[in-house]
Amino acid sequence: MPVTTTRTLPAAILREVQKAVIGKDLVLTKVLLAFLAGGHVLMEDMPGVGKTTLTMAFSKALGLNCRRVQFTPDVLPSDLTGFSVYEKNTGTFVFQPGALFCHLLLADEINRTSSKTQAALLEAMEESNVTVEGKTYALPRPHLVIATQNPLGCVGTQSLPESQLDRFLMRLHMGYPEIQDEVAILKGHAARDPLEDVQPVCTPEQLEALQQQAAAVYVDDRLYYYAASVSRATREHPQTVLGVSPRGTLALIQSAKAMAMLRGRDYLLPDDIMPLCQDVLAHRILTKGGVAAEQVLDEVLHQVPAPMPDRR
Repeated sequence: MPVTTTRTLPAAILREVQKAVIGKDLVLTKVLLAFLAGGHVLMEDMPGVGKTTLTMAFSKALGLNCRRVQFTPDVLPSDLTGFSVYEKNTGTFVFQPGALFCHLLLADEINRTSSKTQAALLEAMEESNVTVEGKTYALPRPHLVIATQNPLGCVGTQSLPESQLDRFLMRLHMGYPEIQDEVAILKGHAARDPLEDVQPVCTPEQLEALQQQAAAVYVDDRLYYYAASVSRATREHPQTVLGVSPRGTLALIQSAKAMAMLRGRDYLLPDDIMPLCQDVLAHRILTKGGVAAEQVLDEVLHQVPAPMPDRR
């Protein structure tokens, strides 16, 4: 593994992932931001645009143990959390860990499984623990989830409940590649799997150190008030049924602090917050009358003035 510092490590991670995921640099940066903030990512797109490749590339570059679960209607909660098996030789029940016991879980097509199975993720995503038969088990740290979601209307899909959506730090869209990028993808796959070129440049311990560095970024009180004001305005908007929760406000600040760190600063600016609002907040807003949550958020961001705290 090449020698890196906390300042150069994020760029090194992105360079490795870009070997396998072509033409989606902004999406890759946002996924890394979510990981630096200790959060989970919901990727919403049509099948076949590279969501699984993105996840596998990050797991290799970050040196994380990764598991993939294809969420179909017959997947059970115990497939994720684990279960106890009676051993006749010892006369005891032995816990068998489920798929959640990894650093990075790829929950593929999460909106095709049952609500009960989706709910099995809630404790893990919030507390990095699972409780089985009254006993709590700690998950490996860091514990991150990338879930993919097919657009509603695709065969066998159902909406995720609001409580589930609120656990995702960001909702991102990859979209189809540009034609030149698609040609590069075709050429890259002609000889070998591009994932074979991705090398680990980080360890779980180094990722945790980066997360701690991001968490230590200084935030002026006026920026806390700005983030809270944006969230409050979404709750009071006439076209919303549910606005951004306090968990969502916290997610916005955490993401922005990671952005500041990625930009080489140990203090937050409004420019770190505003570009992330749609990705962090829109999926937490429930609207009425067919109005898009993104439209509501645009209106709110135009109404709430951003402060300019003194630079440190």
